[in-house]
Amino acid sequence: MTTIAVAPAPLLNAILARADDALVHAHRLSEWCGHAPMLEEDLALANVALDLLGQARSLYQHAAALEGMGRSEDDLAYLRDAPQFRNLLLLELPRGDFADTIARLFLHSAFLLPWWRAAMRSGDATLAAIAAKAEKEATYHLRHAGEWMIRLGDGTEESHARLAAALDRLWPYTGEMFAAEAEESALVEAGILPDPAAIRVEWDATVQRVLGPATLARPRDGWMQSGGRRGVHTEHLGHMLAVMQHLQRAYPGAAW
Repeated sequence: MTTIAVAPAPLLNAILARADDALVHAHRLSEWCGHAPMLEEDLALANVALDLLGQARSLYQHAAALEGMGRSEDDLAYLRDAPQFRNLLLLELPRGDFADTIARLFLHSAFLLPWWRAAMRSGDATLAAIAAKAEKEATYHLRHAGEWMIRLGDGTEESHARLAAALDRLWPYTGEMFAAEAEESALVEAGILPDPAAIRVEWDATVQRVLGPATLARPRDGWMQSGGRRGVHTEHLGHMLAVMQHLQRAYPGAAW
């Protein structure tokens, strides 16, 4: 187990938050299986979801080791209720249409890529190793979503309008990505976690670099939704977990 110079509870919560992000986003993307606008995109979104699911598994395994209570990655994913999840609200919102999915993937990937790159230098060796793999995946996710942003934004009148509307709907949820919880401050200072606020400049530049050729206006900043990191969620997470966790809760301990 990794030895760190900070109390384990804040690190455990931080790792769980990132694992929950990956799991919830993966589930939302998986809802496109068989429904994407073309076969190639059906496969692409499924592969992005699998990447995120793999990240979630690694992070949950790390969290379980930090917790030291004998729980498994499945226990953490399937046997916690909505108030125990710490994911970003952005990621639990309903799947929406294809524009919603692409805008969400782009906005989150534009944050995740520099976050994983910074996490590769983490003083927590396990997190650094997870980040080294996740950074390569996030590079592809951002490029894929960015290309679709330009294709839809600079496409037909209909695709442009739908993507602009999706950006307006999702924008009030982006501020939560950059707000560090108070308990994470020691982890940031110790070099265990990246400082999310420090990523804002690169995120802004990435967003603007794509919105330009996509002929899209950046939505205005204003009041931002928050609460996910503290277990305060929208009603959508509970419905999602009811579906995702049904088999495990109906047949506890079932093995294939």
